[in-house]
Amino acid sequence: MKGIVLAGGHGTRLHPLTLSVSKQLLPVNDKPLIYYPLSVLMLAGIRDITVISTPTDLPQLRRLLSNGSHLGLNIDYVQQNQPGGLAEAFILAADQIGDDPVALVLGDNVFHGHNFYEILHAHARDDIDGCVVFGYPVEDPQRYGVGETDEHGRLVSLEEKPANPRSNRAIVGLYFYDNDVVDIAKNLKPSARGELEITDVNLEYIRRGKARLVDLGRGFAWLDAGTPTSLLAAGQYVQVLEERQGVRIACLEEVALRMGYIDPETCYRLGARQPSSAYGAYVRAIAKELADVPVSAR
Repeated sequence: MKGIVLAGGHGTRLHPLTLSVSKQLLPVNDKPLIYYPLSVLMLAGIRDITVISTPTDLPQLRRLLSNGSHLGLNIDYVQQNQPGGLAEAFILAADQIGDDPVALVLGDNVFHGHNFYEILHAHARDDIDGCVVFGYPVEDPQRYGVGETDEHGRLVSLEEKPANPRSNRAIVGLYFYDNDVVDIAKNLKPSARGELEITDVNLEYIRRGKARLVDLGRGFAWLDAGTPTSLLAAGQYVQVLEERQGVRIACLEEVALRMGYIDPETCYRLGARQPSSAYGAYVRAIAKELADVPVSAR
């Protein structure tokens, strides 16, 4: 399975913060925002990843992530000149996707929760048939795209900001698709706002009877860090957990090590590149801790 991090747009909801810097480079506690969605793809076992962003922001993202080889990844970059809708990502990255299934994660979404690794690996499969979306219970479903399922977990309806929601499960910014998604996206008609909508992609899979919704459920955190308030809330959430538990959420070096993408020596060297930061010290400590632990036990 290939992966896409959609990090485009102009971040207008965060102005003036994003007038001179990419939204995905803004801090969520101790690391850039893009670390969080990127870590999701890594946890799902995806190593070929395309980052889509604007001509202005791509050089900054490339400087941060390079080609990903230091993390055992293959990161490619594709330019999106103007916001064209989430579904445009599959057209822009068609060459990178090739004949494989693909996962799309939004560059301003933060996910964290128990058993997330197991959830991802249960559904990020090369033999996926159709699409898998993820639902999250919210108090105010009128503000979101809302999914309804049958008794077998099949997605049977999807409504954007419904006045009378059929469920309280908001569709989050993480999607798994088979390779048909490329052709589906290419045949979409732009919406009234002139964009290719991810909802229309999902509705096509519903029409085919090949859409499933996985409920993330209680005890899970999903945060859209696209506004000043939500960006601050995401940072506070991460700060509290990291200080209480002594672990770091979305530490790419640790994820790469635990997934077996890099070895402890490489991990330690990556931490040593940041000798003065607490983050670098954490990476070095994790490398030492796991130096003698087999990959299968991590």
